[in-house]
Amino acid sequence: MTTVAEAVGATLTSLGVDLVFGVVGSGNFHVTNALVAGGARFVATRHEMGAATAADAYARVSGKVGVITVHQGCGLTNAMTGITEAAKSRTPLIVLAAEATSPRSNFAVDQEAIARAVGASSVRVHSAGTAVDDVIRAWRLAVNERRTVVLNLPLDVQAAAAEPVPVPDPVDVTRPLASEEAVTAMASLLADAERPVFIAGRGALDARGELESLATACGALLATTAVARGLFAGNPWNLDVSGGFATPAATDLIAGADAVVAWGASLTMWTTKHGALFNTGTTVVQVDLDVAALGAHHRVDLGVVGDVASSARAVLESLPGEKTGYRTADVQERLVFQGRWRDVSYDDDGDAEHIDPRTFSIALDDLIPRERVIAVDSGNFMGYPSMFLSVPDQRGFCFTQSFQSIGLGLATALGAALASPGRVPVAACGDGGFLMGIAELDTVRRLGLGMLIVVYNDEAYGAEVHHFGPEGFALSTVTFPPTDIAAIARGYGCESAIVRRPQDLEPVAAWLAGPRDVPMVVDAKVAAGRPSWWLEEAFRGH
Repeated sequence: MTTVAEAVGATLTSLGVDLVFGVVGSGNFHVTNALVAGGARFVATRHEMGAATAADAYARVSGKVGVITVHQGCGLTNAMTGITEAAKSRTPLIVLAAEATSPRSNFAVDQEAIARAVGASSVRVHSAGTAVDDVIRAWRLAVNERRTVVLNLPLDVQAAAAEPVPVPDPVDVTRPLASEEAVTAMASLLADAERPVFIAGRGALDARGELESLATACGALLATTAVARGLFAGNPWNLDVSGGFATPAATDLIAGADAVVAWGASLTMWTTKHGALFNTGTTVVQVDLDVAALGAHHRVDLGVVGDVASSARAVLESLPGEKTGYRTADVQERLVFQGRWRDVSYDDDGDAEHIDPRTFSIALDDLIPRERVIAVDSGNFMGYPSMFLSVPDQRGFCFTQSFQSIGLGLATALGAALASPGRVPVAACGDGGFLMGIAELDTVRRLGLGMLIVVYNDEAYGAEVHHFGPEGFALSTVTFPPTDIAAIARGYGCESAIVRRPQDLEPVAAWLAGPRDVPMVVDAKVAAGRPSWWLEEAFRGH
């Protein structure tokens, strides 16, 4: 006899699920085993939030649908911060959530309401007769609408007898095409623009070729949002990230644009410096699959509903010819000598006990092999690894920051690592976020992942220190005595190093040259006398 739980697992593996994260309890035991029986690999995390975040990162880096499996009630609520991040980021993710059916159960909560409250969709497996269709409905929602979906699995329904699962038809991905009127308008605008800039977001990750061809034809400079960093790596006209992380040169060049086209980018306050990055006379175009995204964060003069790649191809075909545009010799020289943060001069803030986070990041960047995937937690420190560590391409950077929760960095790196075999995975965390999410250090060690875990340790919640400290407020609630993070890491079975100056990175260099069969945790004692540049920008915006 086949049960509904087994039918759900078999349907998902037939749809292509090959990796599942989760924490198993009684309510999701059978569906998880069914997934494994169908050929999926199950990765047991130590906390459900880690499972949700790792699945989110796996989906972002691999381009596949992420899947997690959790116990009813508390298993779902434990995962909610990671689920919220995924929902806000429009990550295609399915949460298999067992659901208590007795109102007297300790585990009984309104799981549908919980999902919807954070922006996720909710689907329920209603019966044995509808189980396969319910699963496919959730899958289509995740794939076609880029949604995070909580698929509730009532306990009594899971146990019911079901028919063997037929192989489902492939789920086609549908993408809207830009209208002829919109294409004509964009082509006319770009033909007239003298200083065009493209800003590509997560919706453009598979359209590098199309965007570069169009940018070449109209003379546009290329930039990305933070989540799409690396998309134009190696292109000589790449400005890197737009907004709060942008270099001074990139900021000036984007501010000087007479036309900005956002491709699959939502133009949030971070990308636009709280709306101040573009001049009032700059024409702003936004291309997105979702009509509700157009103008949601920033004013747009032309909104286009359409797929990025096909829209870019159509506009290119409508252009009258190629022109220089913003791609002048002066701009090229500026990008060569001032295009990276490491090219921007600074006064080193290090002392005998602390290393400047910029000096540390530059030295680390020189050590790590180019084939890498960087995952970054949230906090005052995060601009340093995000912008001083280079990435090889758009799959080399994973940035789970839509909910701005700290504590997601280690689990993000776990999911990114499993999606990037052959690359060196790097988790960049603050001390607060690392200690908050430390449960997954056991998972990383258990899986034998050769992960480089870098802790920018200022012994505080640095964002709060730099926000409230200048106003004279007491800071005892956000500062902490020293923690021996290196010793903790060794207790988990990892290698470790304490870094106060660049030469202290020698153990890291040796680890990188070796088999890397255990993680390396670096406790970087960073100078904390000033806020990071992006944080100063963020607080000005608020």
